[in-house]
Amino acid sequence: MKLPPDVEFCEDIHLIVWRPRGLVDKAAVNKIITALGELETALKEPFNRFSDTVAADAVDLNFEYIIHVSLYRRSFYDKRPPIKSAILATDATLIHYAKVHALLTQGSPINVRVFQDRKEVAQWLGVPIVRLMADTDQRE
Repeated sequence: MKLPPDVEFCEDIHLIVWRPRGLVDKAAVNKIITALGELETALKEPFNRFSDTVAADAVDLNFEYIIHVSLYRRSFYDKRPPIKSAILATDATLIHYAKVHALLTQGSPINVRVFQDRKEVAQWLGVPIVRLMADTDQRE
């Protein structure tokens, strides 16, 4: 399966990683939703998610769209095994949208948490922190 350039699937640790850069808009979110849906359909085992939004420098979304996406994901993933979805965000707008997403997926198999610290993400997901770092992070 061909994934978008800002998406990586780590099969050995059952984790999909999305690292949007630049503008996070509806087109960017739609790409990751499509990739998630395709992987969920193709794979038999559940996998966790990590959205690393630190390199995003602009946001063009709205609450109506976030609500739509959250309810869609909740419905699409219903009756599947529980998974964790960690969102690393430092931008205030992205934090607010991520918290809305977390709120709207409560009670579903999708357990969303918002973080501002990569170490906490690694602990919560149970993966080595180096696996959550972008190549540019590892060179610094």
